[in-house]
Amino acid sequence: MAIVINGSGTVTGLSVGGLPDGTVDSDTLASGIAASKLTGALPAISGASLTGISDESGLASQQVFTSSGTWTKPTGITTVKVIVTGGGGGGGSEGNSHGDESGPGGAGATAIEVIDVSSVSSVTVTVGAAGAGSSGQPSSGGTGGTSSFGSYCSATGGEGGVQGDSGDTSGGSGGTATGGDINLNGGDGSNGFTNGTDFTYDANRAIGGSSYWGGGGRGSTNKNKAPRTGRAYGSGGGGTTPRYGTNGMAGAAGIVVVEEYK
Repeated sequence: MAIVINGSGTVTGLSVGGLPDGTVDSDTLASGIAASKLTGALPAISGASLTGISDESGLASQQVFTSSGTWTKPTGITTVKVIVTGGGGGGGSEGNSHGDESGPGGAGATAIEVIDVSSVSSVTVTVGAAGAGSSGQPSSGGTGGTSSFGSYCSATGGEGGVQGDSGDTSGGSGGTATGGDINLNGGDGSNGFTNGTDFTYDANRAIGGSSYWGGGGRGSTNKNKAPRTGRAYGSGGGGTTPRYGTNGMAGAAGIVVVEEYK
C-alpha cells in the first residue's frame, strides 16, 4: 500500500505499532516515532521539478589572443582567469671584431589575475608586439610591446639587447607586470661578449630571456649556427657575432589567455 500524506497532515498507508490506519497525524510524527515502529514502502522521489540547481560549474571555455582584440563574455560566465604576457625584446647587432657578440633580448613579463565578470560584458585586449631584431651595424634590438586585459592588469615587454661594440654587451632586461594577483618579471637575456681575441662564441652567451611560457632564442655560435628568434610567447631573441650575420633576431610576440568559468 502506498503511503499518502493528505492536506491536513494525516498519514495513510503507514502502520505504526498497531495503530489504526489514518490515526497517525502530523502531531504524532512531530513528537517522534521509533524507526522500529514504521512499516510500509516510501514513495519514489523525483528531482525533475527542482529549479536553480546546476552541475555546470568550473572551467567552461577559453579564448586565446595572439593579436589585439576584444574579449566578449559568453553566456553564463561569471569569472575569468587571465594570463597576460608582454612581447620579447630583440637581439642587438654584431660588433666590428670577431670576438664581439651582441646582447640578446629580455622576455616580456606576465600578470595572472582572477576577475569577477558578473557585471562585465566585454574587455579590450592588447597583445604586445615582438621587439625587432637589430637592423644594421651598430644597433640595439627593439623593446617588446606591452600586453593588457583592459585596466585590470598589464605586462611590459622585454628590452632589446645592446649591439656588440657597446663595450658592455648586456642582455636586455625582462619586463615587469602590474595589477595581477601574481606579477612575474620576464627573464633577462644572457650577456654577449666584447673581446677581439675571443673566437669561441660560448653557446651559453647571447640567449634570449625566458618568459612564463618558455625559453628564448639562442645566440649564434662560431660559423655554422645562426641566432634564432624568441621561441616561446614573450621570449627574447638571440644575439649575434660577426662570424654569422650582422643582425640579432626578433623576440616573440606576447599573448593573452582568458580562461572562462561558470
